[in-house]
Amino acid sequence: MIYFLVVSNILTFIVFGVDKWYAKKSKRRVSELFLLSLTFLGGTLGALLAMMIFRHKTSKKSFILKLLIVIFVQLIIFGIMKNSKINFNIF
Repeated sequence: MIYFLVVSNILTFIVFGVDKWYAKKSKRRVSELFLLSLTFLGGTLGALLAMMIFRHKTSKKSFILKLLIVIFVQLIIFGIMKNSKINFNIF
């Protein structure tokens, strides 16, 4: 599980950085849905770090709201998994 999270966060960080670079070069952008999907699938820390380091998407309130919803859903899922008697250790 830890390897999956490390790879997910590194990948998410890189994709956020590439999207910022595309924005500066006025090239076709990475979709917000893709950025949020990567975040949901384990790249939360990578997304937050990239937003701070690259100053990317930090002024877009709609994106920040969606990101907070993703994090909230992750916390709910984590809480359900933690309190469940079912073993969710799939990695």
